[in-house]
Parts: sequence; structure tokens; C-alpha cells
Amino acid sequence: MNILHPLKRPFIWLGRIRHRCGYGVHSPFAFELITFLIYEKTPYYAYQQLAEEQKRLSAQRGRGWNKETRKVNRLLFRLINRFQPRCVVDAGVLSASSLYLQASKADANYLFASDLSELFLEVDTPVDFLYLHHEKNASFVEAVFALCVTRTTSQSVFVIGGIHASRAMKGLWKKFRTDERVGITFDLYDVGILFFDRCKIKQHYKVNF
Repeated sequence: MNILHPLKRPFIWLGRIRHRCGYGVHSPFAFELITFLIYEKTPYYAYQQLAEEQKRLSAQRGRGWNKETRKVNRLLFRLINRFQPRCVVDAGVLSASSLYLQASKADANYLFASDLSELFLEVDTPVDFLYLHHEKNASFVEAVFALCVTRTTSQSVFVIGGIHASRAMKGLWKKFRTDERVGITFDLYDVGILFFDRCKIKQHYKVNF
């Protein structure tokens, strides 16, 4: 992690302040997602148990294992709870996010892949939810997206981590959100969210998360 990142956060937040709480958003879907999911403060039943398990595993594996922030992990939990995917692909570096991805829908088919050789999907199995997080390896991110985007449906949701981590990741994020198969997108700075329902007007939203 960039050691200057914590010092930059207040300036990042202030620079995005006008993109808060759904102000100026006219799409009912986008407004509902921002207001009632991204900014939701409900203390889900599983949060405390997940925090304790995360702390226990962090002590075993070291600090580097727990790289996502709590708010990102909880957002992943809420997204899966909201959209109820049957297939969840977790591609990147093994981290605490795996706990949240699996806890929100225990009966989902969960697949973790740290490299392309592990990304094995049965023929015709759609990727309902993808969490793609390996910002230090942009080529991996690009390759996984290219593979998984061919398995999307109108209900698919992709979450891309570290979209502002480097010039390469910024370029990939722009490429992903402008892909003709992608519909509504959200830039939360720490992560980007892609939806594939083309019945909704394609639009990009910046959210002060």
C-alpha cells in the first residue's frame, strides 16, 4: 500500500464531496443503490462475527492478509445480500474479503482464483458476481475481466478493486466502464462497480464513498 495514501484520503473525500448521498441522480435504480445500499448503515447480524473471524485470521496470517478496508468488505457483503448471485468469483490476492463474500450467501458457488489457471468455470456457468482485486498486477485484472465478461447476464455485477491505484488501473477502469457490454457503472474511488443490465440507460456515477 502507498504509505502516503492515508494522508491523501481527506483531500480525496473533499474533492468528491458533491458526489454524496445521491444528489443530482435521476435514475431510480442508481439513486436506490447509492442511498439504500452504498450508504446503508444497518448493522447486519454477521458483521460482529465476521470482524472477530477476520481478527483471528489476521493474527495467524499477518497484517498484509487483511488489506481491504472494513467499509469495502461490508459493501461486498451488502451487494451479494442484495443481488443474491448463484456464482461468486473472487479473483486476486487472498484476503479478508473472502469471509464477507462467502458469508452473505452461504449457498452460492464460491470460487477463489489467484491466477488464471485457477479460474476454472463449468461450461455455460454464468459469472453472477465478480470481485476482481489485484491492482498491482494490471495484466491479471485485464485477463480475468476479458474471460469473465463473456459469462455475464443482465443480472451480473462486477466489483473492481484499486481502480485509482495506478495509471494502468485507471486506464483499465476507463476501458471496462466504456465496454459496450457494460451498463450503469459506479466509481467509489476504492472500488468500481459494473452492472450489465443494458435495459437501463448506460451512465457513469461518481460516489463519495
